[in-house]
Amino acid sequence: MDDKDFYSGLIRLHILHHAVHESIFGLGIIEELARHGYKLSAGTLYPMLHDMERKGYLHSTVERSGRHSRRVYCATPLGKQVLEDAKQKVKELFGELFEDKS
Repeated sequence: MDDKDFYSGLIRLHILHHAVHESIFGLGIIEELARHGYKLSAGTLYPMLHDMERKGYLHSTVERSGRHSRRVYCATPLGKQVLEDAKQKVKELFGELFEDKS
């Protein structure tokens, strides 16, 4: 098993977290994740964004600025609810990882 398998769910939650608070776009999220030590290629991120949109967690629109355009994503009501539910589950599960067992 590749250790990336462990992180893909966390990355999706991080994407959703940002999409709840502001509009996001691919390169911006790649740069954000890089600040946390995750190096994602466009070939990894965009299928993830498309999958999250297909499942109803994100909604995208195309923003145009002169001759340039980019697809921006926002969390849907379902995405917001999923994030809130996930926060509780993560808090419970990760709490065990950080309990002092000594």
